[in-house]
Amino acid sequence: MVRILRGLAHKYFSDEEAVILFLILVTGTFVVIWFGAMLAPAIASLIVAFILQGLVTKLNRLGVPEFVSILGVFLVFLGVLVAFIFGLLPLIWTQVSTLAGEAPRIIGELQTYLEVLPEQYPQLISAESVAAIYEQVNTEVGHMTQWLVSFSLSSIPDLVALLIYMVLVPILVFFFLKDREVLLGSISRLLPPQRPMMLRIWHEVNLQCANYVRGKALEILIVGGTTYIAFKFLGMPYAALLSLLVGLSVVIPYIGAAVVTVPVAVIALFAFGWGSHFIWVMVVYGIIQALDGNVLVPLLFSEVNNLHPVAIIVAVLFFGGIWGLWGVFFAIPLATMLKAVFAAWPVKDAMPPPDAGRA
Repeated sequence: MVRILRGLAHKYFSDEEAVILFLILVTGTFVVIWFGAMLAPAIASLIVAFILQGLVTKLNRLGVPEFVSILGVFLVFLGVLVAFIFGLLPLIWTQVSTLAGEAPRIIGELQTYLEVLPEQYPQLISAESVAAIYEQVNTEVGHMTQWLVSFSLSSIPDLVALLIYMVLVPILVFFFLKDREVLLGSISRLLPPQRPMMLRIWHEVNLQCANYVRGKALEILIVGGTTYIAFKFLGMPYAALLSLLVGLSVVIPYIGAAVVTVPVAVIALFAFGWGSHFIWVMVVYGIIQALDGNVLVPLLFSEVNNLHPVAIIVAVLFFGGIWGLWGVFFAIPLATMLKAVFAAWPVKDAMPPPDAGRA
């Protein structure tokens, strides 16, 4: 057993740089798990600054001075944030409240649709299964309505914390952009002077994750905006809420599109019934999903090494189970980072001599 452990240590951890990188990864993981909620504004600001740095770099290449590039990109980010807080967020909240108010009518219509299924398809579904589905839907809608009603004075502390985050995040983003070189220099002084493996991993992660995160942010805006325009044109109710869900669904390939199709189909069904209008909504929605997967994704992510679908699903399950919604959102960048680490990790094939441990 000792010989096996010594062989593994020699194979994977004989390089001092590999040991230091392993300790950094383990320490960083535990810090995020234990102090993730406390450090959430800093982590979110770091990710936003990472996304915006690409725009700053492109402006620099066009001859725009560094500080002017940083200030311009930051003002654009601030404008988008203000527009989201005071424009889109109230609209979405209003539509969520309206949808909760119409829940009893939707449940009644759902019951009408479900009651005829056992008569039409007795071999596929029974009356007991329909009753169980109806009861489950009724329970979930009741929980959502209860949560909306309870969102009152008891939520003031959360609102205050949210307002503090809204102030802290822009400030942190600005300083992360402005003092990027100073911060990276401070971190590099803590690392070994000779670190070829870390530099190779950093280059790969910076290339892959930067392209992915920035491309995914742009994909969310394009898909969500296109869906909102199409749904408004078709007269689809709750267009802002549904377009937000469709936009965010692109974060989780395969799974997200399948999940978000259910609320789109259900709301279209209850709004227009079985008919041509319902078919048009679903056809337009299907076209948007097809263009996203076959045109937009190849254009935005041509430089990104694609992960296997199994790796994507496992990453979503694993990181989502550890960090919840944040883990789901950043599962693929984290999996890409791990892939880069494993690809660059030094491995020695030769076993240590038998007397290596007695020297």
